[in-house]
Amino acid sequence: MAMIRRTRKAAEPPVSGAAIQAAEHEAARRRILDQAEAERTPVDVPTPTDAVQVGRRGGRRSAR
Repeated sequence: MAMIRRTRKAAEPPVSGAAIQAAEHEAARRRILDQAEAERTPVDVPTPTDAVQVGRRGGRRSAR
């Protein structure tokens, strides 16, 4: 049987609590932005509301 030698990873420098919190904050921010981008409705895609506003009078209603 071959003997397996285990090596230790290079010691990582200690990380402060503020650095951990900043990294978690950035990760959460990126998740929220990614979700918002995935749920975004493109401007050129008509929504059901657009069809209702156009259909009744043959033209778009103006915002009053």
